[in-house]
Amino acid sequence: MDGYEKLANTIIVQAAKDYRVALRKLHRKPNNKDAGAEKESIERFFRSDWFCALTEVDGETLIQKLSEEMNNP
Repeated sequence: MDGYEKLANTIIVQAAKDYRVALRKLHRKPNNKDAGAEKESIERFFRSDWFCALTEVDGETLIQKLSEEMNNP
């Protein structure tokens, strides 16, 4: 794996971790505006052209799977 692939994977893994954290915060406090904004921001990233340039993973599928993790711990 070259440096570009490592960096791309690191960016995506960190975004997924941050998304899980935001979902957990929203699960505990549904009105948490900061967590809601973070969740929306990461979802925009997962749907972005930049995300598509980094990976062949479907962003919508990733959002769905991460959300399912929250519902089925």
